[in-house]
Amino acid sequence: MVFSSLSFLLYFFPIVLFLYFIRKDIKWRNGVLLVASLFFYAWGEPIWIVAMLASTVVNYFAARQIVREKNKKKRRMWMILGVGISAAFLFVFKYAAFIVNSTLGLISPSLKIPVLELPIGISFYTFQVITYTVDVYLKKQKAQKRFSRLLLYVSCFPQLIAGPIVQYNDVATQLSKRTSTPDKFSEGMQRFIIGLGKKVIFANICGAALTKMPLAGGEAAMSVLGAWYAAFLYTLQIYFDFSGYSCMAIGLGKIFGFDYKENFDHPYASFSVREFWRRWHISLGSFFRDYVYIPLGGNRKGLKRTVINTLVVWSLTGFWHGANWTFLVWGAYYGIILTIDLLGGRKITNALPKPVNWLITMVLVMISWVIFYYPTLGQAFSHIGAMFGIGVSAIDDISIQIIKTYSVFPLIAFIASLPVTTWLKKLSFVKNETVLSNALKLIYLTACLILSVFFLVGQSYNPFIYFQF
Repeated sequence: MVFSSLSFLLYFFPIVLFLYFIRKDIKWRNGVLLVASLFFYAWGEPIWIVAMLASTVVNYFAARQIVREKNKKKRRMWMILGVGISAAFLFVFKYAAFIVNSTLGLISPSLKIPVLELPIGISFYTFQVITYTVDVYLKKQKAQKRFSRLLLYVSCFPQLIAGPIVQYNDVATQLSKRTSTPDKFSEGMQRFIIGLGKKVIFANICGAALTKMPLAGGEAAMSVLGAWYAAFLYTLQIYFDFSGYSCMAIGLGKIFGFDYKENFDHPYASFSVREFWRRWHISLGSFFRDYVYIPLGGNRKGLKRTVINTLVVWSLTGFWHGANWTFLVWGAYYGIILTIDLLGGRKITNALPKPVNWLITMVLVMISWVIFYYPTLGQAFSHIGAMFGIGVSAIDDISIQIIKTYSVFPLIAFIASLPVTTWLKKLSFVKNETVLSNALKLIYLTACLILSVFFLVGQSYNPFIYFQF
């Protein structure tokens, strides 16, 4: 089940809302959310709920043992056991076949083991349960006495499938005590509608246009113009797809009394790759910073160690996204760019005009999304080569036709990806709460909801890109 589906909007969500708010008792509300979350997760493939339950059970008991033990070595042993078993689940389902097949491929291309079906959202809930056990070990948080509350933290449906990654420290108190006020409910509904519009209107239409473009490995020949336009479409699609989901998740969280941190902050308004990654998938960056980069020493042990730590983090970031060479190269690509930045590139870019830095950043980001998009490195490099005129013509008829058909919409989508609301709030009639500003907001939200539902009725293209992770 996905948020941008009629079954969720017309049945699941209204029923859960009704049951949740008929009583104010936190036990009742937690119970409703827990049952709803398990049902939500089991909607597609019920069998994979076992993996999530097993990971949660292991870490629940590991954390309890960590608290009981006084011996440092035994406390560490229980932490490693909890984290290790959860990581092992992730490794077996997501990476084992890739590593084994890559090794067997050196012997014979025909030697392969079957790839296991990936439990949906396993990367997200694995990282979440790891933050819980590590925080208990580091004495940042107390061990959760009630298993049902820990399971609710891991399985809570707003952020279960595709994030944002919610660290236990951020919601520990809210699991036992939270408020759902009319203002919070209203804000949550607004965020949900905006996120729905991002996904259904912008991401889906850009994605539908992309499927019609000549792409690497396809029958139709690519051109320089087509290669750049396809990269532009995917750049927009992946942003609105994932930020739309995160926006809906944050909105749903507010409705039920949870305060999830922002996951996107207009990344396409960045003036450097470094800034881009402070604005993109913030929760993933925070996880690797807090649980990998800083424990490795961060930037506290000299430039050489900082470079090594940066490359390690970005190798893991690429690998986290999937067991594929394209993801590994994608992570290495950003690791190299940020290493160059550390080694003096920052001094050069700081001397350039801001518009030039913005353009360089967008080009680098678009190239990275091409690597991210394709299943093979050959296709990705072929597309990147086409972007720079290697072995292709300047234009092609199919791309011209698609550009004519979708000419205005991607431009509107791109403008919408920028911090337009921040700029508008500087205007006097929007800055203050006035009848006009409230009326404009109501019109915008109503139109967004109606258009989203309208598109959902007729759309066949409605995937969530990050569900595969």
